Amino acid sequence: MKTFACTFFLSFVLVFSIYADTAYPVIVVAQDGSGDFITIQDAINSVRDFTPVPRVIHIKKGIYYEKVEIPSWKCDITLKGDGPEETLIYYDDYSSLRRMGTFRTYTLQIRGNRVTLENLTVENRAGRVGQAVALHVEGDCVAVRNCRLLGNQDTLFTGNENSRQYYDRCYIEGTTDYIFGPATCWFDHCILHSKSDSYITAASTPENHKNGYVFYKCNLTAAEGVVNVYLGRPWRPYASVVFLECRMGKHIRPEGWHNWRNAANEKTARYAEYASAGEGADPESRVSWSSQLDEDDVSLYIPESVLGGDWFRKTCVESVYKKSS
Repeated sequence: MKTFACTFFLSFVLVFSIYADTAYPVIVVAQDGSGDFITIQDAINSVRDFTPVPRVIHIKKGIYYEKVEIPSWKCDITLKGDGPEETLIYYDDYSSLRRMGTFRTYTLQIRGNRVTLENLTVENRAGRVGQAVALHVEGDCVAVRNCRLLGNQDTLFTGNENSRQYYDRCYIEGTTDYIFGPATCWFDHCILHSKSDSYITAASTPENHKNGYVFYKCNLTAAEGVVNVYLGRPWRPYASVVFLECRMGKHIRPEGWHNWRNAANEKTARYAEYASAGEGADPESRVSWSSQLDEDDVSLYIPESVLGGDWFRKTCVESVYKKSS
């Protein structure tokens, strides 16, 4: 009987140790010590590598001075704040600091797949000192909902050509090239706020990728005194950027797009708009090498086809996008 009891107990311990994660209680981060962890990084590190069931990390109200990394082996994680005004993550690295270069300046780096950010702010507070990334995303199937991304030059780096990213109702601000990189991204009802006369996007879409950035019903605003902003310039020759039914303030230049001082880019860059509105919408004055889409063209642009239907339906079901709207 004792042998059976011991065997049963050991078996239970083994099974429990294997499947303990399947209950998956929410992990709480709180600076006052009332949660499971005080720092966001410790909470991320606690998640089982390649966790079999998604985990939620609730980051309570507070200002978190951390340089946060979600490595490639930490997947299926949601970082959920108490609101963009309540939960703030910030750091202050910049490219010329210790010669670190642009791609190590991030405040939050996401390399794991199927990661979601909700209801929080990610900021780089280095100031106007050159390249200083707030959010750096390399993972695939990354969703960012109701977040603020704050910085100056290079605020958001969409940094992997095989990455698909979805931004829903986010506020994104910056000065120069503040949305840049090779990933395929859908921006849904976002605010793009320019803080200086410069460029919004610097896409580097690969030649063999049909889509790069798609902005759907976004609102383009600017700080006081900002009057000369381009929609984008090609960081690499085949940059792909499309604005669909977006409202553009008067700060958008009539020509819209820049060739990055290289006329050859005009033959390869893929820039287009559909039904732009506002004082910055000026289809007749746009550069000749950009396109104005018609209804047949725009019917091809739905998030399911741009991002991949399975992931979008399963992960982004809360989207405000409606095909008929």
